[in-house]
Amino acid sequence: MPTSYDIPEVLDRREGPYGEVVLRRHGNLLQIIANGCFLMDTSDGRSERLLVDAALEALDGRPRPHLLIGGLGVGFSLAHAAANPRWGRITVVEREHAVIDWHRDGPLAELSREALRDARTQILEADLVSHVNETYATYDALCLDIDNGPDWTVSEDNDGLYSPAGLAGCARALKPGGVLAVWSAQPSPTFEETLWNAGFQRVRTEEIPVARGVPDVVHLGVRPE
Repeated sequence: MPTSYDIPEVLDRREGPYGEVVLRRHGNLLQIIANGCFLMDTSDGRSERLLVDAALEALDGRPRPHLLIGGLGVGFSLAHAAANPRWGRITVVEREHAVIDWHRDGPLAELSREALRDARTQILEADLVSHVNETYATYDALCLDIDNGPDWTVSEDNDGLYSPAGLAGCARALKPGGVLAVWSAQPSPTFEETLWNAGFQRVRTEEIPVARGVPDVVHLGVRPE
C-alpha cells in the first residue's frame, strides 16, 4: 500500500491560456507539471547551472553581458546567473502567471528570493516565441529551458521555436557573437544540424550525466559577428 510520501501533494493547480499547470510536492521535492507533462523538479539543478555557465564561457569574456533566460521553471538558472557578478542584466521571460506567482510569494520563493531582489533581474510575463520575434539584437546570451528539449515540447505552440524560422528569431534577438544555449533531456543530432543550417557557428553539445538513462544535454550555437 503506498504511503503518504509516495503520493504527490498538489499545492496549486491553474488553468491558463496555454493549458493546465500544476505545482506539487513529492517528499522533499517540488515539481512543475504542464498539461500532464513532467517539466522539472528541485532535485538537482546541475543541468540548469551548466546551461548558464556554458553560455557565459562561449561569450569569451564579453563584459557585463545581458542574459535572456527563456522559462523561469523552478528558478535554478536564474539563481545561478544572479549569483555570478559577471552577468550584467538578467531578463527572464515566463509565460505562465502561476509560475511567477510561485516564485514571488509561493513555495518556490526560497529558491529565487535573492535573485528576484537583485537589481539586475527583470521578469517579463510573455510568450518567448513572440518576444524573440519582436526583439532585435538586444541580448548577449539566450538560454532556453522552456521544454524537455527540441524533440519534446510542452505545447505545440513551442514547436516552431526550434525550426529554422524560430531559430532565426532567436538569432535576431542576439547581438553579433551572441550565444544560444538550449537545454534538452536527451541529445538531438538533428537539432545540431538545424542550428548549423540556421546560420549559427561553433555549434556543439555538452552532456550532463544523470543517475539513470541518457544524459541531459546543452546545445550551443553562436550568432556570426
